[in-house]
Amino acid sequence: MESTGLSLEQEKKISPDTILVPALSALLLLSAWLKWLPLDLTEAWGFATGALCVWLVTKGNIWNWPIGLANNIFFAILFWRARLYADCGLQGVYLAFGIWGWWTWLHGGQNRSKLKVSHASRVEWIAIAVFLIAGTWGLRELLIKVNGAAPFWDALSTVICLAAQYLLCRKKIENWWLWITADLIYVPLYASKELPLTAALYAGFIVLCILGLKRWRKELQTQPA
Repeated sequence: MESTGLSLEQEKKISPDTILVPALSALLLLSAWLKWLPLDLTEAWGFATGALCVWLVTKGNIWNWPIGLANNIFFAILFWRARLYADCGLQGVYLAFGIWGWWTWLHGGQNRSKLKVSHASRVEWIAIAVFLIAGTWGLRELLIKVNGAAPFWDALSTVICLAAQYLLCRKKIENWWLWITADLIYVPLYASKELPLTAALYAGFIVLCILGLKRWRKELQTQPA
């Protein structure tokens, strides 16, 4: 099983994020565990697993899926405490998507081969547009009834993430644009809910998403037609 979607020549090149992301995640966990910094341990674990997961996705590494499943558990606990109920429920959906995406990346290609990067179809984009509009409206109404902390923004970011996760599971390169959009909403939202570490994580996600988009474009260009 190949570890990444990049060529061997590309894998030999050590980029700055190869050292920075794992080191930062480990340092943050150690600081929270030893109480060097006033950090919530659950939020620290969410930061570490989230950063590692997205970093591995940018490299097309299959290990992003099991780490992502662990990340869902930590964030579900964190968002429940913050009364961001849509984001909390989203983690359960991510668990199901994670299992499906893990299998799809391994066996979703032609003749059950490894799935390759591709573009989303016009039909997929139409379905996503309808889902974004209807899903945001419906979820916002539900969140208002359960006294959610930020009904509209919570609903909008949630449906964008669901659409992005579907495209990620199908290894569609456009997933990165949706993740960037969602992260731009999440940064001020989490900052306003006194989750500074999570807000910082999602700011870092924007950088990783741009990096992932660049790497996936290179892979797409090197694939045979």
